[in-house]
Amino acid sequence: MRTTAIALVSIAALSFSTSTAAQNKESHHSSQSGMGHGPMKMESSPNAAKAPFDLQFIDTVVMHHQSAIEMADLVESRSAHDELKKMAKKMTSDQQGEIQRLQEWKKQWYADKGDAVNMKMPGMVESMKDMPMDKLTAAKGDEFDAMFIDAMTRHHRGAIKMAEAAQGKAQHPEIKKLAQEVISEQKKEIAQMASWKKEWKLSGK
Repeated sequence: MRTTAIALVSIAALSFSTSTAAQNKESHHSSQSGMGHGPMKMESSPNAAKAPFDLQFIDTVVMHHQSAIEMADLVESRSAHDELKKMAKKMTSDQQGEIQRLQEWKKQWYADKGDAVNMKMPGMVESMKDMPMDKLTAAKGDEFDAMFIDAMTRHHRGAIKMAEAAQGKAQHPEIKKLAQEVISEQKKEIAQMASWKKEWKLSGK
């Protein structure tokens, strides 16, 4: 009987340990994804600056893109302009595709490495600083559009700075090619949003 009791206790302990590990893994995944309820957690990974540049770029741009998608998802139900709604959908589609490519490269090149989000990468701090998610969520119409354009323009400029740094520091040609795509596309979007802001006579910064 004593042996049976010990065995039952051991099985219960193993079951609890496995369940806890699964919960911790899921919690970690949710916090890293940044998608969901509430603001994203903007922190550098431990020792991120010591990681290979390409790994820092991958993880940091993934976080950066996720925050852009979080903003873009607000547009459909809040914007007063169909043009901005169409652009936001394209932003989401483009950046989801880029996230997928980046994550695939991480699996190929850095499968044995941990996270390397680096908030000190060029452009990261200024593009993420004072992101007005609460204000955006509460706004509607022209007020929302002005606020969104200002925030996304600032966000895009940060992405361009990171991409420009990657062109000089990245080791993988795939990263350099993606960086050029980011620079080209986001410069176009910045110019288009500036034109709309003027055309629609939106107030803002």
